[in-house]
Amino acid sequence: MENQSDEILMQQVAQGNLDILTILFDRHHKHVYNFLYKMSRDKMLSEDLTQEVFLKLIRHRTTYKNGSFVSWLFTIARNSLKTHFSRQHKHHADIDEVHTHLAENANNAHEEYSHLQNALNQLSPDERELIILNRFQEIRYEELAVIVGSTPGAVKTKVCRVLKKLKTIYLESI
Repeated sequence: MENQSDEILMQQVAQGNLDILTILFDRHHKHVYNFLYKMSRDKMLSEDLTQEVFLKLIRHRTTYKNGSFVSWLFTIARNSLKTHFSRQHKHHADIDEVHTHLAENANNAHEEYSHLQNALNQLSPDERELIILNRFQEIRYEELAVIVGSTPGAVKTKVCRVLKKLKTIYLESI
């Protein structure tokens, strides 16, 4: 059963076999946590939101429609982060406001980061999110396009441009 794809396992979870969720959790909880941590720079928040993501996965398992499991999972993670900051600020923030808040938090801890993290922090929140998902979480362009609501070609072009920008920023900071 552990050799089965995420999509097949999630179909079984959607049909009510919740025991299989432990396999999906074991495979993906570190990736979800790392994404949330790189976006928020808050360990406790990232741990809480990772748990929330998997609770939402259980709660909304019947809405899974046999697409890419990873895309679906990271969409839940991304929306959970957005919802957290929306509730934190007592109003409905759009994703740009959430990203601005995340960038401000990252800038406050600027001295603690490595050169790469410093360079990542100088990217816009949208750019940073694309790089984290694509390069650190190894999410393919097709899946990333689903997560951010774009086309694979547009995402590939944007990632390429952001990588060039990141390289320039990184080399200037050394």
